[in-house]
Amino acid sequence: MFAGCTSAPSVRTLARLCTLVLMVAVGLGSELRVRVRLSDGLVTEEILEADSERDSISLEFKQGDGTLITFVADFKQEVKIFRALILGELERGQNQYQALCFISRLGRNEIIPSESMARLRQKNPHVIRLAEERKGLEQLTMSAAVNLSRAWQLSSHIHNMCSEAQEAIYTREADVKYWLQKGIDSSIFEVLPETTEAPSFQACHSTKDLWQPCLCTFGLRLEWYPCLLKYCRSRDGTAKGTTYKCGIRSCSKGYHFTYYVPQKQLCLWDEET
Repeated sequence: MFAGCTSAPSVRTLARLCTLVLMVAVGLGSELRVRVRLSDGLVTEEILEADSERDSISLEFKQGDGTLITFVADFKQEVKIFRALILGELERGQNQYQALCFISRLGRNEIIPSESMARLRQKNPHVIRLAEERKGLEQLTMSAAVNLSRAWQLSSHIHNMCSEAQEAIYTREADVKYWLQKGIDSSIFEVLPETTEAPSFQACHSTKDLWQPCLCTFGLRLEWYPCLLKYCRSRDGTAKGTTYKCGIRSCSKGYHFTYYVPQKQLCLWDEET
């Protein structure tokens, strides 16, 4: 069971009202480790951390194939970052691992605030968690590359998160337009070829030549994350009562990224899709 932050009535009352129990977390660390079941049936451990000072949340876990997924929500800049460290196929000439970063705008109410996340605690850490709500798959066409050396203008988290990705940092055209309107320097972005030459490129899984450019796809799913705060009403003897935070709602959400690569060698996993 989980705890959320609140200025609530008693914990005893709260325990009766909802399955997510409040546990006051003053002075404790902000790291939360949650056991979740992946779509392939394997169980993994998610590490969720909140930084109230930087107003951000991070989530990290390892997929069944060994790929390390990291997600960061930067509330100050309204930016979300996905990073994937994919084990390389050494026998096919790849490096030990390949890093990808995908950056987009963080929508309102996608995930709970960092200060609420920092106060979450589990009562039964060995239980395997299942999300209460399974959201639909989001398709994202990443049509622009992001310059790592200038990406601090979007978020201070990008340099540390994506330094290993170097030239594999991607974003969407719609997000680029939004950020340019906000005054972000256009030199951060580079439009990728498929925006103007899409008919000349095949999907990587349909391309046989390893050295031909193609459109790569990469999918991931955040199996469990706190997406919404729950509110309860106290019984204080009045008709209205008092509303207070009394727990969280958990969600699962999948993402499907499509982007240009200069050679299929950079997208070998797409052969299996």
